[in-house]
Amino acid sequence: MNKRGKLKLFSKRNNFSKTGQVWIETVIYTLIAFVMIGLVLSYAQPKIQQLQDQTILQQSTGMLKQIDSTIATMGTVGNQRVIEIGIKQGTLKLECAIDKIVFQMDSKSEYSEPGKIINDGDVQVFTEKKSGYNTVTLTMDYSENYNLKFEGRDELKTLSKSSTPYSLSISNDGQDSDGKIILNMTIT
Repeated sequence: MNKRGKLKLFSKRNNFSKTGQVWIETVIYTLIAFVMIGLVLSYAQPKIQQLQDQTILQQSTGMLKQIDSTIATMGTVGNQRVIEIGIKQGTLKLECAIDKIVFQMDSKSEYSEPGKIINDGDVQVFTEKKSGYNTVTLTMDYSENYNLKFEGRDELKTLSKSSTPYSLSISNDGQDSDGKIILNMTIT
């Protein structure tokens, strides 16, 4: 092989190695970008989840206050009100046997100081710290002035998360023997 043939062969090899090097660099840069995106997401994802949970808990507190406001304006016997209740996460319990309405949710967020009952208006907020998450309980206590019923009975009704809002109907059914206003609730 003459000198010119070797030169052509060498230049072809060099050209192939330059193309290979470009591909290797592209793959390495792409992998570095994926690692960086993964690191950012691993830090940001829990913070985003905490903010989402906190927002849901604030909305749920507002929902309980809306129910309370509706109950306060029930008026005379026979009046009825319908409230749209959206539950995105957690459960809403109508605990008619003890005359309480309770919202409970597992959350990454500490909504209040763990282990202590905090009052947000008439809503009692209790955060219980557990392994990796918190259980937040929001409670409205009506035992002093009202006798809550679900479909005429003292029972527990649990509403879980739903893509469509619930329609909670509340009616004033007069007073019981203790002088408490009977509020009969149904889901329509």
